[in-house]
Amino acid sequence: MTSRMDARFAQLKKEGRSAFVTFVMGGDPDPETSLAIVKALPQAGADIIEIGMPFTDPMADGPSIQAAGLRALKAGMTLKKTLGLVRSFRESDADTPIVLMGYYNPIYIYGVDKFLDDAKSAGVDGLIIVDLPPEEDTELCIPALKAGLNFIRLATPTTDDKRLPAVLANTSGFVYYVSITGITGAAAADSSAVGAAVARIKRHTALPVCVGFGIRTPETARAIAANADGAVVGTALVDALKASLDAEGRATPKTVSAVADLAAALARGVRGAQQAAE
Repeated sequence: MTSRMDARFAQLKKEGRSAFVTFVMGGDPDPETSLAIVKALPQAGADIIEIGMPFTDPMADGPSIQAAGLRALKAGMTLKKTLGLVRSFRESDADTPIVLMGYYNPIYIYGVDKFLDDAKSAGVDGLIIVDLPPEEDTELCIPALKAGLNFIRLATPTTDDKRLPAVLANTSGFVYYVSITGITGAAAADSSAVGAAVARIKRHTALPVCVGFGIRTPETARAIAANADGAVVGTALVDALKASLDAEGRATPKTVSAVADLAAALARGVRGAQQAAE
């Protein structure tokens, strides 16, 4: 059976365009608003949705995404509720691939087998677990693949040709290329350097390569999409959400549209790369 992820990339290939991948934190600023945002993203043009699993010690995340995780935790978000969020989303959307992104600790506490069963039945398609290197594949990666979930690995500017095969060995769905060294939201992506990096990764794998970190504007999204199979935007969407909150950090009537409107503008940027190529 073709996975949702493979089906989506096959469809995009047929359309001759790159994927627009969005990241939002599960439960930010509260579970109800978070569900409304996730539901609004496909209509805004998101092809794949990454949902952050809130965690108290998110070492790879910059201040914006750290703050989003803390808002979600404060609003009572848990890993179980994050899976519930996906389950609710699936009631009205059977096609958009959903990837959970986060850290191993909450999954370990939840119980790996139970988590994989619950994630699969909720409608999760893939996992990005940033603190599990290939050397730890038996912990979660191999069991996830056996359960029918994609395990998406990060490659960075410092992942050399010697390291790449290990990173790619059990990767499926797509490869996530981190365009800058450092934390999320730290700098702007350089599209020319990204093009060379994507070409290098593609010499080692047939998987799609999506690029994230440092994409904040439709223009950058367009430039990155011209050189990659997908552009991932997280911090900019999380910042738009935060800017819409009231003084106490609660959702306002503007919150969902603040995220959806920016997502729509970024989606147009990604799609513009296709038009520019034609």
